[in-house]
Amino acid sequence: MRIDVPKGRNPIEYVWGELVPGIGPAASAFSLAVYADSTLGLREFEAARLRIAQLNGCLFCLDWRTERDGEKVEPGFATAVREWRTAPALGERARLAAEYAERYVTDHHGLDDDFWSRMAAHYSQREVVELTMCLGSWLAFGRLNRVLGLDEVCVLPGH
Repeated sequence: MRIDVPKGRNPIEYVWGELVPGIGPAASAFSLAVYADSTLGLREFEAARLRIAQLNGCLFCLDWRTERDGEKVEPGFATAVREWRTAPALGERARLAAEYAERYVTDHHGLDDDFWSRMAAHYSQREVVELTMCLGSWLAFGRLNRVLGLDEVCVLPGH
């Protein structure tokens, strides 16, 4: 870990909540709102989130599975997301979400008219904006956790 955390303190709570009191709680609230307030379907939400996690390499994010109404994506979903171009398990919306996530991270200047036409055929403008905000949150905060090494000390509930 790259940040000194006082002994006995939870690293995530310390870094996100106390170390930068003007920014951390606001960032945390935004990060939590992405999960609490998203109207996107679970499969496209998780396809985008997992693709960002795979590209960021955030260990915590890679291990996490979003749950909605007691449902989670199937165990092999992460592999399908990694192979989004050819994976038969992904529907068109989930495939586009994974593609958008990857291109958002690796080539946002290359999002061309063809891509946006395909998005418009499957997503409303509201959903595009919401997905884009989710991508920004996951890219920024997953990368923050990975770069600072917080993902190595964070433990998921039940692990």
